[in-house]
Amino acid sequence: MSRIVLFNKPYGVICQFSPSGKHPTLKDFIPIPGIYPAGRLDTDSEGLLILTDDGALQHRLAHPIHKLPKTYWVQVEGIPDGSGLQTLQSGVNLGDFITLPAHARAITEPANLWARIPPIRERKNIPASWIELTIRQGKNRQVRRMTAKIGCPTLRLIRCQIGSFTLAKLMPGEYRDITAAELFTLI
Repeated sequence: MSRIVLFNKPYGVICQFSPSGKHPTLKDFIPIPGIYPAGRLDTDSEGLLILTDDGALQHRLAHPIHKLPKTYWVQVEGIPDGSGLQTLQSGVNLGDFITLPAHARAITEPANLWARIPPIRERKNIPASWIELTIRQGKNRQVRRMTAKIGCPTLRLIRCQIGSFTLAKLMPGEYRDITAAELFTLI
C-alpha cells in the first residue's frame, strides 16, 4: 500500500528534501525515506502539504487535470471590499492568464492559529484582515498575485485544506500518515 503523509509546512521551509543552504528543507522535519511532495508551497507560505511514495498518485495529485480544490487562509494588508471579493470569485486577470473562478470570503482570524516566526510586518495606519480563498489552479504565486490585484497584498499565506484533507490539529513541523479509509476519500 502507498504511504501518504500530511505535513504542516512551517514558514521558511523549502519543499524539497535535498539540502538548500540557508533554508531548512522537508528532510529536517520528515525522517521518512522515499516520499516526495505532491505539489509545492512557496518557502514563504505555510500549511498543508501531501507527500507520498507512490509516483502515480503523486502525479495524479499534482497534475493540473486532476487539481483538487485547495483552501487558503490569507492575511492581507487592508480590508477587501465586496468588489474585491467579487473579482476573486469571478476570475482575476493577472496579465499572463485569467484565474478560474474561486470561492472567496472575508473571515475572522482562524481559531487556534499559531504565531508565525518571524512575525508579519505591521503598519500602524493600515489594518490587516483575513480571506478564505479556495482555488482549483496552482500557478506560481497565484494567491499572492490575486490579492495584490485587488489592492490587498498578502502578508501571510496558509494552506489549510487540500480536497477533503485539512490541517486539523497538525502544528507547524508536525506530520501524520493517512489511514487506508482516508486514502479512499482522496482518490
